[in-house]
Amino acid sequence: MSSSDLATALREQVLTCDGAMGTMLHAAGNSLDRALTELNLSNPGLVSTIHDSYLIAGADVILTNTFGASRLRLAEQGFGDLVVEINQAGARLARQSRDAAGRPAFVAGSVSPAVTPSLRRRAEQAERVEALREQIESLDGSGVDAIVLETFGYLEELAEAVAVAAEISSLPIIAQATFAADGRTLGGESPREVAEVLSGLPIAMLGTNCILGPQGVLSIIEALVPHTHLPVSAQPNAGLPRRVGGRRFEYSADDEYFARYARRLVEAGATLVGGCCGTTPSQIQAAAAEISGMQPVRHHPIARATTRPEPTVVVSQGGGFGRHLAAGTFAVTASLPAPLGGSAEEATELAAWLRERGVDTFFLASRPSPRAQLSTIDLAFQLQQRLEVDAIATVTTWDKTIMALQADLLGANALGIRTIACETGNPPLLGDYPNVDGIWDVDSVGLVELVTGLNKGIDCNGLPLATRTGFLAGARFNPGAADLDAEIARTIRKFRAGAQFLISRPVHELAGLREVLTGLAGTGAPVLVSIVPLRSFEQADYLSHEVPDVRIPASALLALEQAGPNAARTGVDMAAQLLEEAAPLVQGVVLGLPADDPAALDVLLCALP
Repeated sequence: MSSSDLATALREQVLTCDGAMGTMLHAAGNSLDRALTELNLSNPGLVSTIHDSYLIAGADVILTNTFGASRLRLAEQGFGDLVVEINQAGARLARQSRDAAGRPAFVAGSVSPAVTPSLRRRAEQAERVEALREQIESLDGSGVDAIVLETFGYLEELAEAVAVAAEISSLPIIAQATFAADGRTLGGESPREVAEVLSGLPIAMLGTNCILGPQGVLSIIEALVPHTHLPVSAQPNAGLPRRVGGRRFEYSADDEYFARYARRLVEAGATLVGGCCGTTPSQIQAAAAEISGMQPVRHHPIARATTRPEPTVVVSQGGGFGRHLAAGTFAVTASLPAPLGGSAEEATELAAWLRERGVDTFFLASRPSPRAQLSTIDLAFQLQQRLEVDAIATVTTWDKTIMALQADLLGANALGIRTIACETGNPPLLGDYPNVDGIWDVDSVGLVELVTGLNKGIDCNGLPLATRTGFLAGARFNPGAADLDAEIARTIRKFRAGAQFLISRPVHELAGLREVLTGLAGTGAPVLVSIVPLRSFEQADYLSHEVPDVRIPASALLALEQAGPNAARTGVDMAAQLLEEAAPLVQGVVLGLPADDPAALDVLLCALP
């Protein structure tokens, strides 16, 4: 089958693409920090086996193991002089697997951005263009049926890559942008803007891959389709990754869930559906079986706006979170996420509105977003100064050296911030292989140890400070963790390192919380439970299947699904009942309050002891 056959098939058929190559190579014992594309030369049998697995699973299109095989990327790992050899070998291995499959299938040459996100600012445009040119020329002459430009977070770079590919090759070009959780590319472009720009370029198909799981990608496809005449592709991740055993990652979306969303993607207008990070032949097989025989949808739905997370908040009645803990009274707090864009006005207005309803302490949470956001320390200072409310600032360790953390903490102390919550945090997903880049000098346990030392007047190197800090430091724990014994052991380490209170991740059932509390019984640590109402069946479905370590009972999912348009109120009622049952077990609560719904807010506040 030829490249012209593929161009026709993309327009007239629903095709299944393969899933993650890097995930499978990683599962076979290869570190994500190495040049996985070099395995085309050093371990071709492994690469071929993965191609074979996806073809057996039912993939109509397989991608070469050449993502990141451009000179600038390969040079970081010492293989910059093997660009041609690695790309030609990648194409040859995919073609050999395709030819041995005994059925029609296509091979597409995978091309990534010329540099990783962390090096983007240091690379000149001429360098990027030349690196892409060299790789695409290598693939174009190696017998692939198409060029796939994937995981491009910046529209200008994707358009630049299309221009290079069109100049070099007559093969069909598939251009895929990657979008963050706020529904925009890393460069800030909306799906409509991406569709309008790409539709004017010489490509055969546009689409999206990476960062988002099935549900998030569906919202992007629904926003892309109405603004293009071209076929559309979708390759979601298998939900969010969970770090296991140091540097290994696992994903949550199961086969049934992935297949269900594969059908919904086709119904929304996608004609090429596969998988990206975390997906496996098992999920592709389920997706292929689900969408086999479906026809392209010609009448596309109207795009709907991507939903943004609702702000949440902290309630401490009578003021003074620390005084509640010292007195042993039930502490009520609410969570407020750090504002995107750097302005504190909206957050301040929300806090003022909630203060009128009895909320006077705010738990300030950082967001795992690639967008600019206000520091939780700065927001805590502004709320304390402007509203005279109590604030608990979250301090995360991801992408910060211990010296930077120490400077932030000393600055917070000087500003009068006295209560903090220590977290490891999660960096925003920027494409490629998630969570590989970044600085991880210490985790949350190390951060608690640092704060304990500063409170004693000792810096991170054991040297005396001119003054002592006065922090009340807390830490987080997750009752939904897959391995609760390990979670309990780690939480005890945080307490022994100096944590003075503990806050759970949001809970939606009490079995896990009870087990953790039993394990912590000997510590005497005050525990606050986080209660966040579920707003819809879709949100609960997403959390249950795409986000690691979240436990949502099947009964709750069923109730939300049956509630239909009344799901938000059903979620509030379930949260209120959960709060009533949890309150006798803990010393306080962090509420995710529906600030735009006074009646729902009253339901939750009335459930407090």
